[in-house]
Amino acid sequence: MDRDLASIQEVRDMLSQARDAADQFKHFSQDQVDRVVQAMCAAGLNNAKRLARLAHEETGFGRIEDKTTKNVFCSKHLLDYVGPLKTCGVIAHDERRRIHEIAVPMGIVAALIPCTNPTSTAIFKAVISLKGRNAIVMSPHPKARGCILETTRLLADAASAVGAPRHLVQCMSLPTLEGTQELMRNKLTSVILATGGSDMVRAAYSAGKPAYGVGPGNVPAYVDRSADVAKAARDIIAGKSFDWGTVCASEQSAVADRPIAGKLMEELRRAGAHFATAEEKARLQAVMVDKRGHINAEIVGRSPQHIAGLAGIKVSPATRAIVVLLDEVGVKDPLSCEKLSPVLGFYVVDGWKAGCDLSVRILEYGGVGHTFAIHCQDPDIVMEFGLHKPAFRIIVNSPATHGAIGYTTGLTPSMTLGPGTWGGSITSDNVGPLHLVNIKRVAWETNPLDGPAKGAEKKWGYDEQFRYRPKEKIARAATEQAAGATPIATAPQAGAPQYGKSGMSDEDIDRIVKEFKS
Repeated sequence: MDRDLASIQEVRDMLSQARDAADQFKHFSQDQVDRVVQAMCAAGLNNAKRLARLAHEETGFGRIEDKTTKNVFCSKHLLDYVGPLKTCGVIAHDERRRIHEIAVPMGIVAALIPCTNPTSTAIFKAVISLKGRNAIVMSPHPKARGCILETTRLLADAASAVGAPRHLVQCMSLPTLEGTQELMRNKLTSVILATGGSDMVRAAYSAGKPAYGVGPGNVPAYVDRSADVAKAARDIIAGKSFDWGTVCASEQSAVADRPIAGKLMEELRRAGAHFATAEEKARLQAVMVDKRGHINAEIVGRSPQHIAGLAGIKVSPATRAIVVLLDEVGVKDPLSCEKLSPVLGFYVVDGWKAGCDLSVRILEYGGVGHTFAIHCQDPDIVMEFGLHKPAFRIIVNSPATHGAIGYTTGLTPSMTLGPGTWGGSITSDNVGPLHLVNIKRVAWETNPLDGPAKGAEKKWGYDEQFRYRPKEKIARAATEQAAGATPIATAPQAGAPQYGKSGMSDEDIDRIVKEFKS
C-alpha cells in the first residue's frame, strides 16, 4: 500500500479506537480522571531528561538541559495548575442566578505536534485533553516522529496502568500530509489543537472543525530608563537563549531607551551576548534569511556557535546569543523578523512613546497578538503599553519566553499560546483543559411569567391588550388614561388608510413604534 494511503487508513483506525475509548472515559469521575492525569504527569517527569535527549538527537534543535526543563514544566508545573480544576460533572453553581454548570468532554482531540518543542508539547496536549475526559490522536512532525511516538507510548502506558481505557492517547506512526488532513477532517474528530508552521495552522482552520491555533511571535522587549538594567539584560538573554530560541514567545528584538542603551549593551555582553559588527551582520543575514524573507530552517534552534560558523564568523564558546544592531522594521532590515534562534535584534529609541511605536511595528511584522515584554519600574508606563500594544501577553520584568508560558508569571501554564483574532486565532488565551470541555447550563426559572419570582417582586406583566411589558409602563399608561390622556387604543378616523384586516391606521402604527422605542 502506498505510504499516503497507509497513513490515511492508520488515522481512521486510530480514530475508531479513540471513539470507543472516549465513550468509556466520559463516564469517569473527577477522582478517576485526576488519577489518570497524575500518572501521566509522573511518567513525563520521570522520563523528562531521557525524552529531552531523544528530541535533541532526532531533531538537532535546542539544548538537552532546556528541553528537560520544558518536559518538567509540562509535567510537574502543569499538574500543579490543572490538578485542582473541576472538569467533570457539575463544576459550578450560582445560587443567586440558580444556574448549575456541567462540564462534558468534547470527544476526540486532533493534535499537531511541532519539531521545535516535540516531547513537551506532546505531554502538554495529552494532559489537558485527558483532564477534560477527551481522547487524543497526535500527528507528529516527521522530523520528530520517533521522540513523539516514545512520549505517547509512555503516557498511554501510564494512563492504562491506573485504569484508563486503551487508545485514549495515540500517535500516528506514518505522518504524511494526507494522513494529517484525514485526521483533521474526519467526522470522528471533535476539535483540533494546532501547533506548527503557519501553513499547517491555516490548514487546521480550513478543515471544517473547531480549532485552536497559534501564531508566530515576533516578540519585542522594551527596556525603559527606569528599569533594573542588569536584570533586564539577564532576563533577555535567558529568554533568547532558552532552548536556542525555539519557543515562539522568546525575545526577538531588544528596544532600548536611549539614556540606558549603552549600559544595556554592556550588561548584555556580561550576560553572554556577542554584538555583531556591520560586516558580521551582513554575513548572518545572508545565511539566515532568503530573498523571500523566509528564515533558513538550518539555523532554527541551533547554537550561536553553529550559526556563526555557517556565516563564517567567530564567536566565543561562552556566547549565549548574537546581537545585531537594527534601524528599520521589515524588508529593509530582514533580521527584524521572528528568528527562532539565539539571534537578537537591538534598537535604540528616545523615550517610552517612541519605544511604544516601534514595538507596535515589530509586532505587526509577523507577531501581532502574541507576546510583548517590558522592563520598567513605572507602573503608569507599563499600563500604557498594556493598553495600547497589539499583544495579548504583556510580560513585565521577566523573560518573555518563561513569562508567556506561565513559568515565571501567574499565567496559565501552556505550550499553546493564542494570538487572538489579531493573529488569526479564535482565542487569545493560554490554552488549557477548560478549552477542551463543553459547558452545559441548567437554569431554573427566576422570573416566572405567571407570578412573582421567589424572594423578589415581579417587574413585568400583561397590559389590557395582553402585551408583556414592564409593570412601570403599564401603570403609567393606566394613570395617563385615567387622567384623560390618549387611550392606549383608539378607533381609526374615518377615511384614514387601514392595513389588512387589523383595522390599524397610520396613527396606530406610529403610536406602536413610539411605544416600542420608549
